[in-house]
Amino acid sequence: MAENKGVLVCGEIDSKLASITTELLGCGRKLADDLKEDLSCLLVGDKIGDAAKEAIAFGADKVYTVEDPLLKQYQADSFIQVVEKVAKDTLPRIVLFGQTSMGRELAPRLAFRLGVCLSTDCLDLTIDPNTKLLRQTRPVYGGNAQAIFVSEFMPQVVTVRPKAMSPIERDALKQVQGNIIPTRISIDTTKVRTKVLETVKEEVVGVKLEDAPVIVSGGRGMRGPEPFKTILKELADLLHGAVGASRPPADNGWVPEATHVGLTGKIVAPDVYIAVAISGASQHIAGCSGSKHIIAINKDPEANIFKEAEFGVVGKWEEILPAFTNKLKELL
Repeated sequence: MAENKGVLVCGEIDSKLASITTELLGCGRKLADDLKEDLSCLLVGDKIGDAAKEAIAFGADKVYTVEDPLLKQYQADSFIQVVEKVAKDTLPRIVLFGQTSMGRELAPRLAFRLGVCLSTDCLDLTIDPNTKLLRQTRPVYGGNAQAIFVSEFMPQVVTVRPKAMSPIERDALKQVQGNIIPTRISIDTTKVRTKVLETVKEEVVGVKLEDAPVIVSGGRGMRGPEPFKTILKELADLLHGAVGASRPPADNGWVPEATHVGLTGKIVAPDVYIAVAISGASQHIAGCSGSKHIIAINKDPEANIFKEAEFGVVGKWEEILPAFTNKLKELL
């Protein structure tokens, strides 16, 4: 029986190589180097274009490209056929997905079809030097703790939280060294049980929440939609960042659902996360705990958010934020 070897990244394309793919390639490159094995990337779509060369520039040794008009739009029933076939043909030791809407659908399906385990939303991945098995660190108990999991079943399938890993520096010279392998896989349309009737793209003004270096988030204590459009937006714009929110403002319709940060919303990891009038429920912390620095502003000195924050201010946001914003204007 053939031995499982190498790391396979199941990449995503969003008109170009998605940022989560470059992060996975950075993580996969380190794992592959520790194993002294190859790093491969799978790209699926209608027209992949230069994304394959970019995957090589960001660390891949080999890129499997599967192009088919049936793969123009993401559809789980068709994409899983491709992922399963490539995984069975190449026999990787490790398969990496992003903890994205696509990865959350495909990774469990692949693990089930291969009869192996799955760890989701991983924050860190390392190779055990003795067993060569993947040590998978992920949050548990709503983000209140972290646990390390190890599976002896091959391949080891995981999803990785966006922004938890960093891409390596792009190497344009490596593009001529990598191997792009066009792969033909027939899609069984009888197994595609759903049909995309319409795709609605949400207009994002300014910096996308997932890509923002700074996020200014408001909670229930903002007491309405107006502060999100004015004082929070002013501060976010000043710092070239984006406005986020905890779950109550999204549930109340004060902000779009796309700005919801939390376990059931967006998982973010900016350089600076400013939490304004957010109590710090575990579900929200799970969405922002990857931030490099958390700053909390809350009138309740016992608010849980202060346990997570590096810096905190106790007081009314109506008094603190204008003064903070004006001081930043002076400094910047």
